[in-house]
Amino acid sequence: MTALTLPLTLDLKQVHLTDEQFYQLCISNPELNIERSAAGGLILMPPVGGDSGSREMELGTDLSIWNRQTGLGKVFSSSTIFKLPGGGDRSPDAAWVELSRWQALTPEQRQKFPPIAPDFVIELRSQPDSLQTLQAKMQEYLNSGVRLGWLFNPQDQQVEIYRQGQEKEVRSLPALLSGETVLPGFTLQVDLFTDD
Repeated sequence: MTALTLPLTLDLKQVHLTDEQFYQLCISNPELNIERSAAGGLILMPPVGGDSGSREMELGTDLSIWNRQTGLGKVFSSSTIFKLPGGGDRSPDAAWVELSRWQALTPEQRQKFPPIAPDFVIELRSQPDSLQTLQAKMQEYLNSGVRLGWLFNPQDQQVEIYRQGQEKEVRSLPALLSGETVLPGFTLQVDLFTDD
């Protein structure tokens, strides 16, 4: 018997879950981290360990502090699933949506899985994650309208920067990152990832 590796993608092309059925599946199983790819595959993701969880929180906290100071948008945790215009239902490790775009959603849309692509996303590669799978997820974000994304890869001490209409940029750590025109004035100094 082989060990089950996660994330696990289930092919549901013949099932055709509606958006409401997918929402109810997620709400009825809060102990599972579930996403849905643009192709309709159901993705079951493992929980992260302590190192990854701490790193996620640190990155999200820096984004939240900047947003509290500027009031330019809304920050979201990894528990938030966005219904992307490209068809997927995805939960970045941290995300930000510009305020006027968020306010254009109805209260019901805000309460469920918001049907909007964030303006900015952060993904952090945890130990069991495949880099290629996360790179494909970042491309899915761009295809859905995300304007800027950072994929942190502690295993290789790198960060990949994704921008609309441009090739990804790979930087070695430590690095000073800029929110550019998407997150004006936001900078983040990222040092080497260590297991401390």
